[in-house]
Amino acid sequence: MDLKLIRNLVRIMERGEVDELEIEDDKAGLRVHLRRGPSGSYAQPSVMMMPGATAPGPAPSGGAGLPAGNGDGTSTEAPARAAGVEEITSPMIGTFYASPSPDSDPFTAVGDRIGDESVVCIIEAMKVMNEIKAECSGEIVEILVENGEPVEYGQPLFLVKTR
Repeated sequence: MDLKLIRNLVRIMERGEVDELEIEDDKAGLRVHLRRGPSGSYAQPSVMMMPGATAPGPAPSGGAGLPAGNGDGTSTEAPARAAGVEEITSPMIGTFYASPSPDSDPFTAVGDRIGDESVVCIIEAMKVMNEIKAECSGEIVEILVENGEPVEYGQPLFLVKTR
């Protein structure tokens, strides 16, 4: 898919000229569907493999843009976090890596103190390695994903005790 074309189409959506957009690439076997919500916000994009195409890796779990639930109207979202505990969330869809290379030590571990500019992991997206900074200070109390696991936009990665 031509990334420049997609960027231009997203700009058109941002200006309010288009509310829904679907792009298919038969050669790559991909289909991208974007829909703008009622308040002008975007629903999470979904990327689907067309029949006969090989998947590039493990598929993210859950439905894109759908509320969490278990089918009976009750939510399956995590309970509210304790006061003074913040989440570091994924700023993009990709693959989570805890260290800069397979034979390196992880960026952080449970119990480590971090600062706003501390790199806590790498998210690989479209073969680009993106260093993710904490953007908060405190102590890592839990790492919520495993090395090499696919992550989605907004997915919690770490819990940090800030007090």
